[in-house]
Amino acid sequence: MDLLDNTIRPYPWGSITAIADLLGTAPTGEPQAEIWMGSHPGAPSLTARGPLNEVIDADPVRELGPAAVGAFGPRLPFLLKVLAAGAPLSLQVHPDLARAQAGFAAEEAAAVPIDAPHRNYKDANHKPELICALTPFTGLCGFRTSVEAADTIGALGVDSLKPYVDVLRTHPEDAALREVMTALLTADREQMAHTVAEAAAAAAHLGGAHAPYAALAHHYPSDPGVIAAMLLNQVQLQPGEALFLGAGVPHAYLDGLGVEIMANSDNVLRCGLTPKHIDVPELLKVVRFESNEPAVLRPRSLASGEEVYDTPVDEFRLSRFVRSKDDAPTDLTAPTPQILLAVAGRPKTGEVPLSPGTSVFVPAGETNQLSGTGTVFRATVVA
Repeated sequence: MDLLDNTIRPYPWGSITAIADLLGTAPTGEPQAEIWMGSHPGAPSLTARGPLNEVIDADPVRELGPAAVGAFGPRLPFLLKVLAAGAPLSLQVHPDLARAQAGFAAEEAAAVPIDAPHRNYKDANHKPELICALTPFTGLCGFRTSVEAADTIGALGVDSLKPYVDVLRTHPEDAALREVMTALLTADREQMAHTVAEAAAAAAHLGGAHAPYAALAHHYPSDPGVIAAMLLNQVQLQPGEALFLGAGVPHAYLDGLGVEIMANSDNVLRCGLTPKHIDVPELLKVVRFESNEPAVLRPRSLASGEEVYDTPVDEFRLSRFVRSKDDAPTDLTAPTPQILLAVAGRPKTGEVPLSPGTSVFVPAGETNQLSGTGTVFRATVVA
């Protein structure tokens, strides 16, 4: 197996302390947003054999196993992260596989540079993802009912928002959600800045369930995404709880530390809370305008002690082991590639001790046992 040396991404929304606390190191004073574990070419994990993407490229069948290569091709199909949100991330949505393939092909044919700020599709893959809370974790996920959204926005008492409230109360739900989001993202920016300022002041005064919107406006003043966020469900995860995010579901993470796993893709379409490009026509092709109560996932326990977070995708499978006693080792040998991530205690994989925040890559078929005490997440594929 390979002990991984992973990149910490310093995005501005990252927490100053959460990753340092996990690793047991002193804060740098700068935001630390994500630890990347995998073979993503943007920041591949390093091993004693070289960057993990180069290790896999040299012999994909040996490293990933024939089943995974047959199902997903000669690459690790997932990216594992520790995510530490100290400020809200952008409001965003991910395409399904068909839309990603079509959008990528169209932009390639149009010769849009892959690093162009207005490019939507960096690859031809979808990006389902799962976030599992390590600390209390807050976010926004999926549309609430149009009536609930109307009540939330209407309570602000902002005159310029009343037409949106009327649409949400009188039009069919899917049409109402589409119309209001489109109007918010295409409105005159100067007028919208005044509206957001009024809404933020009212939200701060109301407090309670409105307080998060005042906080959003603090980070993103004048951004129409502050109002668009009121169309979404607020979600609070407790440690060990998780949230699966499929295609077309608008979402944003607001605060907390978690383990995130996703299909290996960079395809993100933004809906707000960002200075980056927002392609409204393309967004409207991707977003699913339907209300859904977010399904908070709790792990399913197996006889082996493994706790699995079930999702409807095959590119990744996330589970964890919570070992409170140093009992007999657990056999983790599998025909698929694995990344093991410790988040608590002092467990061991084989003869390699793991401290919180450390991880290893285990090639397909490699004999491997977990021992000691602590909590370890296991990322692999369904193949």
